[in-house]
Formats: sequence, C-alpha cells, structure tokens
Amino acid sequence: MDADKTAMQPAVQPFGAWMRAVQTTMEQALSSFLPAAADAPQELHQAMRYAVLDGGKRVRPLLAFAAGELFAAGPQQLQRAAAAVEMIHAYSLVHDDMPCMDDDALRRGKPTVHIKFGQASALLAGDALQAQAFLVLTDGAGDAACKLAMVRLLAQASGSLGMCGGQAIDLASVGLNLSRQQLEQMHRLKTGALLRAAVLLGALSGKLLTVAEEQALDRFAAAVGLAFQVVDDILDATADSATLGKTAGKDAADNKPTYVSILGLEPSMVLAEQLRQDAHAALLPFGHNAQRLRELADLIVRRKA
Repeated sequence: MDADKTAMQPAVQPFGAWMRAVQTTMEQALSSFLPAAADAPQELHQAMRYAVLDGGKRVRPLLAFAAGELFAAGPQQLQRAAAAVEMIHAYSLVHDDMPCMDDDALRRGKPTVHIKFGQASALLAGDALQAQAFLVLTDGAGDAACKLAMVRLLAQASGSLGMCGGQAIDLASVGLNLSRQQLEQMHRLKTGALLRAAVLLGALSGKLLTVAEEQALDRFAAAVGLAFQVVDDILDATADSATLGKTAGKDAADNKPTYVSILGLEPSMVLAEQLRQDAHAALLPFGHNAQRLRELADLIVRRKA
C-alpha cells in the first residue's frame, strides 16, 4: 500500500529545472510589463528594458514564487508581484552605478545604463522603473485588501526606512570603522528590506497572512537577506570581475566597510552558514511545503557569483 501511495504522488520538479522555469517565465513577464522599445520616448524605454532584461539571477522573483507556492498564489498576480520587486531592484542598481553614487561601469556583465545611454537617461530610467513597478503591481485582478497591503509593503521596503535609507547609510560610511551591529543595520535596510518584500509579496499574492505566518516569513527573510550581503562581501573579496559580472574588489578599493573587512574572511563564511541554518529553522512551521524557500536559502549562501 505504501508503495502504491508513493507511485501515485506527482513527481517533484528538480530545483534547477524549477528555477530555470521561473526565470524564463519572469523574463517574458517583465518584457510584457515594460513599455515597448519602439514607443516614444524611445531612448527612455530602451534604457528601462536594458536595465531589467537579459541579466541577473532573479533572486527576488524566485523568492516571491517560492513563497507564493506556500499559499497557492495565482500565476498572474504572482508574476506581477515578482516583476514589481524586480523593477525596484533594477532601478536601484541603475542609480547605484551612477558617478554620484558607486560610480561603476560594469553590471551583469555589460556596460552600466549610464555608460550605455548617458547619465540623464539613466536617472530617468530609474525613476520610470520605480513608477512602473507600482503600476504593474496594482493592475490586473486580485483582492483589493491584498493589493493595498502589497503596495504599502513595497513602498516601505523601497524608501528611506528601507533600501534608500540603507544606501544613504552606505554612502555616509565610506572610510568609517562601523561596528558589526551598525553594518548589519545598514544591510538589513539596503539589501534585506527588498528581499523581505519579495518573500511577503509572493505570499500576499495568495492571501492575507496571519500574524504567525508573517512572523515566520519575516525570520526567514531576515536570515537570507543578511546572508545575501555577507556572501556578496565574500565574493567581492575572492572572485574576479568575469565571474561576478561586475567590478570585483570595488568595496575594498572604495574603502567601504564590509563583513570581510570587519570580521575577516573565515568568520564571514561561518556567519553565512549560520544564517542559512537560521533560515531553515524559520521555515519549520510550514513543513515540506517550504522546500523551495529552503533550496533558495542554500543557493543564496552557496552561490559562486
């Protein structure tokens, strides 16, 4: 009888195949949600599409899809939520790479937007992508209360108490000796807030969350958000530009505080592994249904680029 039950269960798609399927779906969805390159103003729309399409690991959409699976989220709303958070992420990269910020010429293995299109177009493309994210998120069918919660969540994650605030702290911290606590707070805002939004937006695509569900997902997101930055700092210190698709060693060259500069390389690696375990522990209330989120935590910590 047990063997018969096992045979009747549907095969679980391997993680790699699932990840590639989500990435393909999101490439198509993002392309459809962005203005066409031929539509006026053409250069602005071309810059927006250049910033978003044909690059990136799509970690935030993957997190949104994995969380959405927990609550049977519909594919259309899930694609919109994942696209919105990815557009916010892309806009932040466009602005971060500009000379007034991190001044980088390489992103995702190709010239940054301001190098390709000029600074004015890059600035406008970032602004337009931020607006487009909220347009995409609110269009289409869906529960009004869930949509309102999603808009509020994404706005908070993107603003002065989230991603933008973290970037402001980052810029003000160049050359300073931050404590580990100060560094962690900076990255919980700069990187972690948007990763948290991706998880919760995916879940909210299915339903409004209970307090217990939101708290468990919050703990998971806090762990993977911090782990993502710790691993970024490790890779910046150990990988080359060709592997990373962006300028390697730039944090050290710019005298920026990182986990590697504060803790050292080996302790940073230990911390990343501890955060991976914390992420797994946070998902215990969801049982086997959270397997994709566990696999993504492993991917975030064990990635090589």
